[in-house]
Amino acid sequence: MSPLFDTERLELRQLTEADSGFYLAMLSDPDFKTNIADRGVRTEEQALASMRDRVFTSYEVYGFGMWLVSRRDTGEAVGMAGLVKRDFLDHVDLGYSFLPAGRGAGYATEAARGVMDYARRQYGLSQLAAITAPHNQASMRVLQRLGFSHLGQVSFPDDGDLCEYFETSL
Repeated sequence: MSPLFDTERLELRQLTEADSGFYLAMLSDPDFKTNIADRGVRTEEQALASMRDRVFTSYEVYGFGMWLVSRRDTGEAVGMAGLVKRDFLDHVDLGYSFLPAGRGAGYATEAARGVMDYARRQYGLSQLAAITAPHNQASMRVLQRLGFSHLGQVSFPDDGDLCEYFETSL
């Protein structure tokens, strides 16, 4: 599948069913479970079902979602970044998560900047939200580098878990 867009070192494209192994690795990563959620996905079949339910539905309904992030030089899939529409937030949410091999190299900031530019150009968005777990200092640093302002906390309607809430203008 061809990329939606690229950055200096990365390509971002839609996930496909062929990416279910990668998606399982993402959702199985201990940091993903700690900082985002344990979605209960333990097999590739469950990963594919989750992709169909969450990712592909978002592509169909909103025209965007979480995209696979790969290195341009090697093609290695290192993470996901994209846009999420959450009913309890006023603005579309910028999301990102990276496997251990994709951490510490500035990929989250680079991919998120690309997503922000794409959101403005492709979808005409003028504001973005972002949420992060209160203990996820690395993610908060990325958001601050990207120009997001911390506006307080919001809670997930499902479970009441508190998240730090950020917004930025595009």
